[in-house]
Amino acid sequence: MSTHAKRERLLLADLLEAEGPEAPTLCEGWRTRDLAAHVVVRERRADAAGGLVIKQLAARLERVQAEFAAKPYEELIQLIRTGPPRFSPFSLKQVDEASNAVEFYVHTEDVRRARPDWTPRELDPVFSDALWSRLERTARLVGRKAPTGLVLRRPDGQTAVAHRGTPVVTVTGDPAELLMFVYGRQEVADVALEGDKDAIATLHETKRLGL
Repeated sequence: MSTHAKRERLLLADLLEAEGPEAPTLCEGWRTRDLAAHVVVRERRADAAGGLVIKQLAARLERVQAEFAAKPYEELIQLIRTGPPRFSPFSLKQVDEASNAVEFYVHTEDVRRARPDWTPRELDPVFSDALWSRLERTARLVGRKAPTGLVLRRPDGQTAVAHRGTPVVTVTGDPAELLMFVYGRQEVADVALEGDKDAIATLHETKRLGL
């Protein structure tokens, strides 16, 4: 049975291929070539990918990612499409699903929503629930640096606390849109914010959300 991560991987690869190597993305300073290199390095070069979370390895990550970005773009797309090598933890279905369903969804939207004429993508309820489940488990991690209290709420009333503090801002939207918001894509997330006016403005402008 195809997993959400596998489907999102193929969607991302197809989109990157269609857009070409120099299309804009929502990732500051990155074109599609850079985003493709990031995806490949993340699951194929564990020796460098640690730089995503360990500052001491950031320079190495930047260097290795630049090396991959210099490869033929078609090669990067094929590496994304075929997935990680067998020795990578990402080759395990459970790890792939837990780590990549959200990763690939967000990066697909990084390309889609960088276009001026983008339109919302309709997600099936099962995938939407899967995104919410992931968001519930990681809310405090991705929201830990929020400058205000932060509560995430689905339209049906289910909530997850992303950051404790005052004043509190409640962000309401579908799970996919809440993910985009807490992963630092506030400007393109289709959500409603409730709370203190100044706190909302601060939260909307912060670059501290996400991993």
